[in-house]
Amino acid sequence: MNQSPFHSAVLLISCPDRQGLVAAVTAFIARHNGNILHLDQHVDAAENVFFMRVEWELGGFTLDAAAIAPAFEQVAAPFAMTWELHFSDQIPRMVVFVSKEAHCLYDILYRWQSGEWRVNIPAIVSNHPDLGDLVGKFGIPYHVISVNKEDKREAEAAQLALLEQLQPDFVVLARYMQILSETFVANFANRIINIHHSFLPAFVGAKPYHRAHGRGVKIIGASSHYVTAELDAGPIIEQDVVRVNHRDSVDDLIRKGKDVEKLVLSRAIRYHLNHQVLVYNNKTVILG
Repeated sequence: MNQSPFHSAVLLISCPDRQGLVAAVTAFIARHNGNILHLDQHVDAAENVFFMRVEWELGGFTLDAAAIAPAFEQVAAPFAMTWELHFSDQIPRMVVFVSKEAHCLYDILYRWQSGEWRVNIPAIVSNHPDLGDLVGKFGIPYHVISVNKEDKREAEAAQLALLEQLQPDFVVLARYMQILSETFVANFANRIINIHHSFLPAFVGAKPYHRAHGRGVKIIGASSHYVTAELDAGPIIEQDVVRVNHRDSVDDLIRKGKDVEKLVLSRAIRYHLNHQVLVYNNKTVILG
C-alpha cells in the first residue's frame, strides 16, 4: 500500500460485531464532506469482533483535525468501539536498537534515506560500538549503552531515560541481541517491533493447528512481531519463507536467513507506519 498523496486521516476501529457499523462510520465521513480513499474491514466470526481501517481525504473536510476525535466519539460510543485516529502529515519517530549485525540496519537506513518511508529516526541505540561508523555516514546520532548481567537494570534505566528525551512513536529491534524487561516493554505496548531469525512460534504437542490459529500464524519462516513480556510470544505482524536444500552450506543458510529477516522486518515496519495493524488476543489483523 503506497502512502496517499493527499492530506488524509486514518481511523483504526475494533468492536463487537453488529449491523450498521460500516454505515455509521462512512456516514460520519460523508456528513462532513470527506472523500474516502481506502476502506478495509474484517469480521472474526469466532470472536464476534469487527475490524475496520478507513482513510479519507481532509481537503474540504468540514471538521478541523482537533475536532475530529471528539466528534467521532459520539459515533463510536454507542457501538463500544476501540479506535485510533492518525493523520498523514504527522511523521512518526522511530528509534532503532541494534547490536553487532548490520543487515537489518542497512536495509532500514536505505529505505529511510531513499524516501521510501516517511519516518524520522532521531537515534540508533546499541549495546556495542561496532556499527557507529556506519550510522555516522547517515548523520544519525548513535548512542552506546553497554549491557551486561551485572548492570542490566541500570542500562535499561539509561535507555528509558534516553527514549523519554527522544519521544519515539515506536521502537525497532533490528537484531538487538538482548531480552527486554517487562518494565521496558510496558512503556511501549504494541510499539516495539522485533525480528526473529527462526520460525515462530514452534508448536509442539497436541492440536498444533488449533494453537497456530490462535496465534494468527501467517506463514512458516522468519517472523516479525510486537514484543511482549513473554519472550518471542508477541503478536505476529509478518512472516515469510526461506527455502533451503541439501546443496546449501552453513554460509548459504546464514545468507538466505539474513535476506528473509530484513524483508520481513521491512514489511512489518511499513504496516506499522501505514497504520494497518490491529492487535487483539495476542494476534494481528493487517488491513488496507
